[in-house]
Amino acid sequence: MPATLKRLEELLKKANTLPLCPGVYIMRDKNGKIIYVGKSRKLKNRVSQYFQHSRKNTKTGRMVNAAEDFEYILCKTEIEALTLENSLIKQHSPKYNIKLKDAKSYPYIKITEGEYPRIVFTRTRGSDKGRYFGPFSGSAIAYSILDILYKSLGIPSCKRRFPEDFGKERPCLYYQMKQCCGLCTGEVSKEEYDALIQCAANILKGNIKDATDMLSSQMMEFAEQESYEAAARCRDTIRALERLNQKQSVVASPDTNMDVFGFYSDDFVSCISVMYIRSGAVSDKADFIFNSDAITDTEALASFVADHYMQRNYIPKTVLLSFPLEDEDMEMLEEFLTEQSSHRVVVKRPERGVNRDLVSVVCKNAEEKARQAKLESQKDESVLITLAQMLQLETVPERIEAYDISNIGNENITAGMVVYEDGKPCKADYRLFKMRSVVGTTDDYASMQEALRRRIQHLKEDTSGSFAKYPDLILIDGGKGHISAVKEVLAEEGIELAVFGMVKDDFHKTRALCTDTEEINIARERSVFMLIYKIQEEVHRFTVGKVMAAKRSTMKHSSLEKIDGIGPSKAKKLLDGFGTMTALKNASEQEIRALKGISEADARNVFEYFRKKEKK
Repeated sequence: MPATLKRLEELLKKANTLPLCPGVYIMRDKNGKIIYVGKSRKLKNRVSQYFQHSRKNTKTGRMVNAAEDFEYILCKTEIEALTLENSLIKQHSPKYNIKLKDAKSYPYIKITEGEYPRIVFTRTRGSDKGRYFGPFSGSAIAYSILDILYKSLGIPSCKRRFPEDFGKERPCLYYQMKQCCGLCTGEVSKEEYDALIQCAANILKGNIKDATDMLSSQMMEFAEQESYEAAARCRDTIRALERLNQKQSVVASPDTNMDVFGFYSDDFVSCISVMYIRSGAVSDKADFIFNSDAITDTEALASFVADHYMQRNYIPKTVLLSFPLEDEDMEMLEEFLTEQSSHRVVVKRPERGVNRDLVSVVCKNAEEKARQAKLESQKDESVLITLAQMLQLETVPERIEAYDISNIGNENITAGMVVYEDGKPCKADYRLFKMRSVVGTTDDYASMQEALRRRIQHLKEDTSGSFAKYPDLILIDGGKGHISAVKEVLAEEGIELAVFGMVKDDFHKTRALCTDTEEINIARERSVFMLIYKIQEEVHRFTVGKVMAAKRSTMKHSSLEKIDGIGPSKAKKLLDGFGTMTALKNASEQEIRALKGISEADARNVFEYFRKKEKK
């Protein structure tokens, strides 16, 4: 019996011993690396299917053929299994799982806490009492929404602090242009401002109708109280919101809030597109592209939808899918989303009518995005093949790691590592190595050797995550001397990797690639030259940027340490808590006091320190 069939038979026997209860199963390859994570209401039935019918699906077949063994974790409920599955996928990034980009890089809009809340853009979702909306598909859509809120509702976008700055300065130009309510004048009541903030919250939830209804009611109250200026502001805001609603692409009735998922897949690429409909209009869209290895069966798609909403603060009452789900997956998804949102959520796959038309539109969008992704992939693959031929590599370099050394004098000596996968930057895998053995000197060769030793140590010790991935090609920002130094380390560690230097000309621009003995001219192949140029610029930008940030942080820390009662530890807490010195400077005493580890006296000292600096 062939070895593969024998192994599958043994795995089937093992699967048949599993219990009929909820749980998570973990597939591992011959090196013990996790290649797929799944969940099921009945472990035995689900896992045994892989080794009985794996040939029916090419992608699943590839995963099963690569699986050497599996393990499992029992759970009390399927919801618990779903949560654990998503956690393991994020932790290990298995090759065959479809997965979302880490939410920390997505933009949010935040309504801050406090007596007079502000509306701001942020990429960090904190654990404070502020209200977060999003994540949005990109910063452009988030900023456009912010601009609409500022101009339509007249919510202040300035850095003034309220109520401290009431009447201190004359109103800004936005007030003169009727794009700000003029809170700084002190003539806008607390009740009126709170209503504007609540109106903004409704708009951010997609409920423009609720916002206009609330403003209409308030306008009538102001009119009855003979507060005609306040009533006029409500009227103008209602008109602005009506104009906004007319500009949006209306696809359903005004009371419709739903999300629509469309799916497309072929042998090369898969795409899930999502259309977010709020108050009958399209408020945002998102597309998620997956490679040819990613398994996109009904179980995986259900998990993706669940994970999608784990990263969002708003879940509509209706979610439409273009793809069918098994009954148990559909039930699990509805139960999970209902639990997450605290209201009944219906998940369905429409077969006819207006909703079916909406699903078809989103599916066409997914197909078009997949087509574009294939064209880009083919172009990138062509460049990588040409690069491999020029450098006489044994394989096409799917994973490229590039290194650069940066320092300011003898301080903050740092090696930066950037990663390109399939010709595109993989920023989640970028790393920094702050030098430990090279101190008090600017020895680039020794610094590069330390960085590569530490990188190789991770290759040997890590079994999961990006550090466990072997690079197909290493590029060093340097010449023949740097390559010799790196090859010395590789020889010591007993590892063979392709290493080349990125040589610059007298104007500090990319000129060629080199080994420790010769230079390779890449100028004749423009596509290869542009790829190497981008990589060299990116590794330099990343490394120098981080070193400069470290230097600025040190300077900020030392500046804060001039304040009574603030040492290095509290200075770090203040900067971590507010993100930037400007945010800390503009914070109220109460906001500073809210930070853990900052006493009332500390908050007062910090607040007064910045007020004194302003007066000088």
